[in-house]
Amino acid sequence: METVWFMIVAVMVAAYVVLDGFDLGAGAIYLGVARTSDDRRRVLATIGPVWDGNEVWLLAAGGTLYFAFPLLYASSFSGFYLPLMIVLWLLMLRGIGIELRAHMENPVWVGFFDLIFCFSSALLAIFFGAALGNVVRGVPLGADGYFFEPLWTNFRVGANTGILDWYTVLTGVIALITLTSHGALYLAVKTENELNQRVRRVALTAWPLQLILTIAGLIATFYVRPTVLDNYKQHAVGYLVPLVVFGSLAAMIYGILKEQYKLAFVASALYIVGMLVGAAFALYPVVLPSSSDPARNLTIYSTAAAHHGLTVGITWWSIGMVLALGYFTFLFRMFRGKVRLEGEGY
Repeated sequence: METVWFMIVAVMVAAYVVLDGFDLGAGAIYLGVARTSDDRRRVLATIGPVWDGNEVWLLAAGGTLYFAFPLLYASSFSGFYLPLMIVLWLLMLRGIGIELRAHMENPVWVGFFDLIFCFSSALLAIFFGAALGNVVRGVPLGADGYFFEPLWTNFRVGANTGILDWYTVLTGVIALITLTSHGALYLAVKTENELNQRVRRVALTAWPLQLILTIAGLIATFYVRPTVLDNYKQHAVGYLVPLVVFGSLAAMIYGILKEQYKLAFVASALYIVGMLVGAAFALYPVVLPSSSDPARNLTIYSTAAAHHGLTVGITWWSIGMVLALGYFTFLFRMFRGKVRLEGEGY
């Protein structure tokens, strides 16, 4: 049951990154591609019906983590208290930027909320990437299973690490470029004319950076945590993950060049899932590595809830997921197609 719930949490995290990732990416490039008021309204119209629903997956993933692995939840949320508060404020500011812009007529306030929306979207992508980097690199877990890290120290990977060092900054940049490309491809699917060509140029520019950073990130991960290859050596099926990652990158550039944006967007989603699955596969059964003593690693077995609760929870989780998937299928079908400003809706 511990392994099943590990996979469930991984699936929900991946669902959040794929779904909320495209509207974070759209927000990060918002001021760059939307140069007129109408263009900005079009960009906001592409994510308007779905952005708040997408963020629910973050709450659902956190709730599932709390239910299935309460010790991991307690340890990580106490150790990452400062960045979690930063993320919480960025999420609030992003929502404020989206919602209040529509209620303002003064161009100064409209521009202010546009800046808030763009700035908070970009920073959220970076912080989420840095969070994944911390999990892969490891944290200074104590004998009691808890830890504390300052926001930064000397930016080196070692005994005295901070939340931000050269490795976690690299993973943050990878996340920003990845979600920027993901958001640009979503906008390419949903927009037309000049705005469509601008987001296509963003996707074309981001692709080589994404490829280079993917390779750099893999090399850096091997350097920081050489044991990430252990599970791949023991289970050859794991080598399908890099095939998915680089195959999806190839499909992305093909779709962009051929202007088959739906194909490119699906490939981008597969790339994100492949990267996250690769990290989870490499760490399993560890859920939070110790940077000081491997004996202190938090695993799915040492942090899981009681077996009875996990067994009963499967039933209720399955019912909830059926309802959630039905709702999101209905939502995206209702708002399918290109966005236009004439009249109401799409």
